[in-house]
Amino acid sequence: MAGVLDTVNQRTRLVGENRLEILLFRLAGQQLFALNVFKIREVMQMPRLTEMPQRHPHVVGVVHLRGQTIPVIDLSGAIGLRPQVATPQSTIIVTEYNRSVQAFLVGSVDRIMNLNWDAVQPPPRGAGRSHYLTAITRLEDQRLVEIIDVEKVLAEIVPFNTRVSEELLDEALLSQARGREVLLVDDSPTGINQLRDTLSQLNLKMHVETDGLRALKRLQAWADAGGKLSDRLLMVITDAEMPEMDGYRLTAEIRKDPRLADLFVVLHTSLSGNFNKAMVEKVGCDGFLSKFQPDQLVEVVRDRLARLEP
Repeated sequence: MAGVLDTVNQRTRLVGENRLEILLFRLAGQQLFALNVFKIREVMQMPRLTEMPQRHPHVVGVVHLRGQTIPVIDLSGAIGLRPQVATPQSTIIVTEYNRSVQAFLVGSVDRIMNLNWDAVQPPPRGAGRSHYLTAITRLEDQRLVEIIDVEKVLAEIVPFNTRVSEELLDEALLSQARGREVLLVDDSPTGINQLRDTLSQLNLKMHVETDGLRALKRLQAWADAGGKLSDRLLMVITDAEMPEMDGYRLTAEIRKDPRLADLFVVLHTSLSGNFNKAMVEKVGCDGFLSKFQPDQLVEVVRDRLARLEP
């Protein structure tokens, strides 16, 4: 299975085409779950596991892999299902989110699936595990696949800091930012809450959409109402992975519309690395920022405001 994850150059061709690849796997039962392949480093049998004292209840231990000490998280227990027992025969999925590496203990890995983002839908309201899902899709035989909100899982194990360093919040910045409007686009409630908590310290006015298609329609509606939209909107901050339309396609659509083309667009994503920066350049984003770095997010706002000075 690790071998099928080595086709990075081929997968970058999906960028801007509103397509994605997901790895299907099972946890404690027969239900199929998924993670975006972009975030997966490898799939492997459990290396030697070391238990740690005073660890989080959902962390089964750590493994040493290629010079790194990596926590192993019981994903089943973390999303409210029956906990899994780690054995030497267990399978782990090694992932990278927000510049950190962790492994998820899973039951079994199924296959990789290539699909359009418009085939991915938000989870139905009232679904039992909907608060741990960012989206759902279906196989050809209509079996349901649940795409897990890993950001929420990780935030519950290691809470993210959203406080901005006091030295960055100088009066000049606060005066410039106060009341300026930004559009936040993210399908993860955790991601939106992190953005709100950080940007509220600048007294920005925030609009929120949960997928790229909704965001594009809102921008088009604002443009239809008249006026230069870039004068009204300081920036668009968008996630990469979202149902209906991803952040790459959203950026590409913004650049194609003359009324929207000069908007300042920042990709704010748990994807990381030079590989993803190359993808950002391909679709024309103005900036790239790994998630949950409050000081760096504020610096992006500062730089944008500086560009607006006469």
